[in-house]
Amino acid sequence: MSFGSDLIKSANEALAIAKGDIQPAAIFIPEKVDVAAIRKHLKMSQLVFSKSFGLSVGTVRDWEQDRRSPDRAARILLSVIAHEPDAVLRSLVDTKV
Repeated sequence: MSFGSDLIKSANEALAIAKGDIQPAAIFIPEKVDVAAIRKHLKMSQLVFSKSFGLSVGTVRDWEQDRRSPDRAARILLSVIAHEPDAVLRSLVDTKV
């Protein structure tokens, strides 16, 4: 295959993943998350961020000051917050579950 046909194949695969027609081959879970950058991008204080997303303010502070690192589940949650904060907020206030 040529570079061009590889690129077209990759673009078609990405479109199919985005549409939900197929699952990605692998899920990327970041090793390190810049919690402060996520929080600042959302224009939230540590207190508001922690309350909004069901986190302890002390935990958020420890993550930001590198005293502790988020575990795998927290890194996944933080990644979703970084990309779709409104979806996370909606899901946390939805009492129909």
